[in-house]
Amino acid sequence: MPRTFVPRPALAMIAALSLYSSAAFAQGAPPAPSPYVPPPDQVPRLPTPEPHVSEGEGMEKVTFDQAVKRALAKNPTIAEAVEEIRRYHALMEEVRSASLPILTAGGSYTRLDSNRLEGGLVAIPVGVLNLNVTLTVPLIYPRGWVQWGEANDLVDVARANGEDVRRTLAIAAARGYLAILTQKRLVETARIARDNAKGHYDFTRAERVGGIGNTLDEARAAQELTTDEVNLQNQKIALFRAREALGVLIASDVAIDNADESTPTEMPEYNDAMNAAENVRADVRARRRAADATARTVRQAYADYLPYLDLVAAPFYNDPTTALGTYPPTGWQGQLVLTLPLYDGGLRYGQEHEREALAGEARLSVEATLRQAKSDVRTAFEEIREADVALDQARQSSAFAKHALDLANLAYRAGATTNLEVIDAERQARDAETQEAIAEDAAREARLDLLAASGRFP
Repeated sequence: MPRTFVPRPALAMIAALSLYSSAAFAQGAPPAPSPYVPPPDQVPRLPTPEPHVSEGEGMEKVTFDQAVKRALAKNPTIAEAVEEIRRYHALMEEVRSASLPILTAGGSYTRLDSNRLEGGLVAIPVGVLNLNVTLTVPLIYPRGWVQWGEANDLVDVARANGEDVRRTLAIAAARGYLAILTQKRLVETARIARDNAKGHYDFTRAERVGGIGNTLDEARAAQELTTDEVNLQNQKIALFRAREALGVLIASDVAIDNADESTPTEMPEYNDAMNAAENVRADVRARRRAADATARTVRQAYADYLPYLDLVAAPFYNDPTTALGTYPPTGWQGQLVLTLPLYDGGLRYGQEHEREALAGEARLSVEATLRQAKSDVRTAFEEIREADVALDQARQSSAFAKHALDLANLAYRAGATTNLEVIDAERQARDAETQEAIAEDAAREARLDLLAASGRFP
């Protein structure tokens, strides 16, 4: 709040009026009226401190590393990524089956009303049992072999995407942990501001009750106290939400609190970070693996035009046998089946064009992801520099604001100023402490951003 400038002549006039009032009182002026005492409903009613989950009870405390590891081990998103890998592996097994031998067994029993005779001999008996086994072996099947390799590529792509999911989840857990650190600092800042305001209110109320203060000063102090109390309760709510959010991330049934303030401090050099972003970062590797898989489908499109050869072998057993040899007891038959695809209405050409389009999209995705990764590294280094400067200035600002508040309190208690200066100093001290907490969070976040951008986290 801006301070009011009072010219020196006005100060002299105020002093003269004060002397005149004192003289009049000494000469028998009527006594001043009793100080106004506000009714009970106008006295600030602050909440009674009670044990509560927001104060750290009923929660589990974990370190930074434990939070990240538990998120990677127990979060359902990780389990979903694992199941997705299993699904792609199952699809690969389905595709692979077309390139492997197939063995089937069958049987039949045929019943007639009577034997069929030919020349007095049984040509077809009244009941015939036939058992057979059929073996189909793809001897030359280029398209199936290529599809088998493509399905294997998809499994590898799913694994790479799973690593990217792990990276994303680890970063989310780390940010959730840092959010708790920051929010606890903001709660403490709000509590200090509330306590300062309460001390000022108690002083103004004591002065007013003692007959040397005024109701205006008390009302201002009470308003500032209740405002700070509202801010404190809101910050507690935000802290509770941050703890619950981290609990959900690490698959805990209770809210999570930080066991300490340890966070990663070892940062890579610029060149190392750039190289790691290009070769180590999980999302870049996942996009590259997907691009390689789609490029392979384009290179191997020739397999759609190649012939394929199958071997079909079928041994059998019949009972009963016939004298004419219509149903021999055992035997076998075999076939070599050659298929040459000539024309399919343009299906293969359409599939080839689709693969080329998908390969182009995957290639562009790699370029975009790599460009973003390098930008993230450059941004993180600049962010660290600027955040450290801002944190240093915020700490200085907070120290100055605290000193100014102490001076304002001393001046007010000595009667050298009004409580407007005290309230203004309280607000500035609260804002400066808040900015310091935000600056500390920005510095921690900047270092996490660098580790994540360079692929060194988790």
